[in-house]
Amino acid sequence: MAAKYVRLDEVIERLGLQNLTPSIDPHEVKIYHRSVNRPAFQLAGFYDYFDHERVQVIGWAEQEFIKTLDRELAAERFEKLLSFNPPAIIMARGIQAPQQMLDKCVKHGVPFLASERSTAYIIVNFINWMNEKLAPTEGIHGVLVDVYGEGILITGSSGVGKSEVALELIKRGHRLVADDIIEISRINENLLMGSAPMSTRHFIELRGVGVIDVASLYGVESVKDSNPIDMIIELDDSGNIKTFDRLGLDKEYQEILGVKVVKHTIPVRPGRNIAIIVESAAVNNRQRKMGYDAAEELCRRVSEEIKNKGIMNYED
Repeated sequence: MAAKYVRLDEVIERLGLQNLTPSIDPHEVKIYHRSVNRPAFQLAGFYDYFDHERVQVIGWAEQEFIKTLDRELAAERFEKLLSFNPPAIIMARGIQAPQQMLDKCVKHGVPFLASERSTAYIIVNFINWMNEKLAPTEGIHGVLVDVYGEGILITGSSGVGKSEVALELIKRGHRLVADDIIEISRINENLLMGSAPMSTRHFIELRGVGVIDVASLYGVESVKDSNPIDMIIELDDSGNIKTFDRLGLDKEYQEILGVKVVKHTIPVRPGRNIAIIVESAAVNNRQRKMGYDAAEELCRRVSEEIKNKGIMNYED
């Protein structure tokens, strides 16, 4: 599989950067790394460890150091830095670019970009956006909905009623993120983000009816473009006799892209309102994240009652 990348012209548009080297086409520059490097050590002549494949960001500290160099030494340091051909140089805080550096950038074909924004703003927004764009991805069949702020991924066999449950949730005021194919990206070690392909975004398929546009029918407040995945609910209509978790003490997980996500298996039976069950599961999951677990509280109360009754019997 080819490595994922982001074109430099996309970065320029995203961060509102100014291209000071228009002779170099940013559309042809590909960025493969999600972080940046501040080349303070390199401008001082230290290259034992240099992330030259990252975008280089120059702020006040680097600029003040550059001012301490005489013209000949500065030209030498610029030549050395740019000979590694980093994907781009970004000068933050509206600092005026040294002409020597601009000339060296043109010589080595390295785009030189400028911004009025602070160095921290450039770095934070660049990394956050690149984390999304370059994140590992996987496609999963199901429906993703936002229920009370919880991202619920509904899975199950074809025809089990995933889309119908999602539609009922939408009618109850919740929001659709994706139907059929969910594109899941791992933003960091613990965060999965789900979204719909552009071709199917805001659409949902109902067997016997066809495809409907949720945003048009229920309003733009009924849809979202993306959402974190907090829980998985698998709908089981197999009819097999098996033991389902009654209390919720035995936590079940499903691993996606190396991240473990809480999972509940819900048996589908005639007369069951799955949408209400999904709502309850979403609220219960929020409570658990806030430190309250209803199953553990029930067990605590039962244990306490048994203990108290045992003491009372002993006293009698």
